Amino acid sequence: MKSSIKHRAARRARSIAIAVAGVAALHTAPTALAADAWPAKPIKVIVPYTPGGSTDTVSRVVFEQVSQRLGQPIIIENKPGANSTLGVGVAARSAPDGYTFVSVLAAYSANMSLYSKLSYKAADLVPVAEMAELPLFLFASKKLPVKTVAELVDYGRKHPDTLTFGSSGVGSSAHLTGERLAMESKLKLTHVPYNGSAPILPALVSGEVSVAFDPLLVPMPHVKSGKISVLAVASAKRWPGEPNIPTMEEAGFPGFVMSSWTGLLAPAGTPQPIVARMAREIAAATRSPEVTKKLTDLGFVPVGGTPEEFRKLIERDTRRYAEIVKAGKITLD
Repeated sequence: MKSSIKHRAARRARSIAIAVAGVAALHTAPTALAADAWPAKPIKVIVPYTPGGSTDTVSRVVFEQVSQRLGQPIIIENKPGANSTLGVGVAARSAPDGYTFVSVLAAYSANMSLYSKLSYKAADLVPVAEMAELPLFLFASKKLPVKTVAELVDYGRKHPDTLTFGSSGVGSSAHLTGERLAMESKLKLTHVPYNGSAPILPALVSGEVSVAFDPLLVPMPHVKSGKISVLAVASAKRWPGEPNIPTMEEAGFPGFVMSSWTGLLAPAGTPQPIVARMAREIAAATRSPEVTKKLTDLGFVPVGGTPEEFRKLIERDTRRYAEIVKAGKITLD
């Protein structure tokens, strides 16, 4: 009798296990099928900036290649406004079906501290992949008698309250990088924000601002012609195209890595197989000779990593920017 009871109990347990597995399969099957069929229609990538900017440029270069690999059109939709938060908010509220993504800059991490209220939370979006890094270089006006970062710091200490730094706007990567330099050097650097990066170069040439962190491409010809100086690059390694320019760390600022970046996010709930597939296609695109050359010629470093690597980058920069924003009492509210 006892054996019979045990036998029936074992059969009941197996039946329950099979039923549970069946229910789980029913829940996961649509996701698996959707991922297998993806993409079955055009994909939209929201760029929360105006056409022609760094995020827009990287997105168009990379997704032209990804589109060819996936066999579906990828439509770039520019939705600028509110330091990118408008377009990011639209993406966060989009259906997590693998057909809407958003390209972001490092400003995405900074905005978490610059705004007390956002229309989205970090949990509303998931990382897909970093696409490219944009190193920021420290440029100086020729009106300053300095050729190195050490000379700049020495000059600032001997001439207090005279140094200024320009940026493309309050809360930009260039602004927060300049604030970090002021904090770590213990110099007073007065911030001069401009409407975009275009006015910074003439301001450096004329001496309207003392220094500025900016990407290399546009200012470099003026360095070569002797109109401005370049002191260092705020990246982990020297820029391959200009190997004689030292890093900020080599110039005496340990751990001073503040390069901007461009990466892709998806609405939370997007099937993980789709996120992983898009990450792989981005990695393949950024490794292609055509995309590598285009991005490098524009001053970018192609990346193309995994979702987990991008998540760690976002979290690191969110913490880093939060410290700078708090210390500088910076807000965009």
